[in-house]
Parts: sequence; structure tokens; C-alpha cells
Amino acid sequence: MTNEEARALFSGRFIGPDELRALASPFSFDSLEAPTIPFSDEALRKNTGTHILIFTPRTNFGSPITLNALRDLFGVDPAVSEPCMYNQDWYVKEDFAAKQSLDGGWHLIRKDVLEEARAKRPDEIESSLRGNESFPAAVTCAFAFFAYWYMTGGEKLWKHDFVWCSDRDHNNDRIYVGRYEDPTGVNKNGFNIHRHLALRPAYSAAPEVVS
Repeated sequence: MTNEEARALFSGRFIGPDELRALASPFSFDSLEAPTIPFSDEALRKNTGTHILIFTPRTNFGSPITLNALRDLFGVDPAVSEPCMYNQDWYVKEDFAAKQSLDGGWHLIRKDVLEEARAKRPDEIESSLRGNESFPAAVTCAFAFFAYWYMTGGEKLWKHDFVWCSDRDHNNDRIYVGRYEDPTGVNKNGFNIHRHLALRPAYSAAPEVVS
């Protein structure tokens, strides 16, 4: 399927080179030469109502687009500007944030989370995915969030939800991202990046004696 055909099929859920080129600052892409859309016509038509189709360029301002690069670009303070990253820095030295960059390819990613997968463990969800499905990379999710925000004039992907990612930190803990707005209103706005801590021997208890 050509870009023009996919654009017509996905309407406002298609983000290709032309759409990225039209986005306002802070983006400044060096090259928006996209490969042929790799998905079959059948797969595209089947997922047109539930997914966004997005091209993820490798560089911005001549540098690889990583999570840390997006953090530097958008900042972490919603009082200064939005959209932004949530104000946390635990991940900045992790490879998935510092080294993993966009791949210069096309991605077909769900616009909304799977209702039937809520509150399930990531390994349980992963084992139930179809053969042509997988968790997306955290940087892919983050870029899709910001690009979609600018293209739609402020619509938020995964506004109150977290999505599991393919990445793991140096302790092999699974990464999850999203939830730009805290529905309780306690936390400030920002695109969140978290890790799901696995139980290890270092986790135990130190009970107190009560009177």
C-alpha cells in the first residue's frame, strides 16, 4: 500500500513523512526518507480503526532520537511548556533511554490499550499476543505520543493509561510508559517512564515489635 492510500485509510491516525514535515517546532528532522510501508494491505485494513500508523525517523537536529533526546527537547516541567516528560531521572543512564533510538521504520501501534489486558502481568499479556504482535519500544511510544499531540492539536495517547514496552533496565525489570495525566490530580502532567520491579533476594522485611 502506498503512503497516499494508507493516509486515506487511516485518516487522522496516519503520521508519515509529510505529516512530520508539517509539524511545528521543536522538531527539525534532517531526513524524512521513509521505506515502503511493510505491512500487508490486509493487516492495515484490519487495524485501521484501532491503531495509528507512524513513521519514526532516526534523527532530529542531526542527533539520534532517544528517550533522553526527547526529554531534553520537551523538558520536564508542565508549568514551563506542554507537552513534556514527567519529572523523573532514574532512567537517564539506562541503555534503553540513552542508546536505544528510533529505527527509521514504520510502526502500527494501538491507539488505546486492550481492555481485556488491564491489571494483567506483562508476561501473561505477551504470551497471549498474536504471532505478528509484540510490545513496542519505549522510545517508539514516546515519539508517537509527542508526534500525535502536535498533529492533532493536543490529543493525548494513553492519557490515563500505562503501556508495557519491550525494553528492560539493567536489572532486567520491564519498562512501561504513558499516563500523561494523573486521573487523581495528585501528580503533575508529563509522559511517564517507569519500571516494573521484580521480586529479588534484596526485598525482605524488618518487622517492628509493637506494644
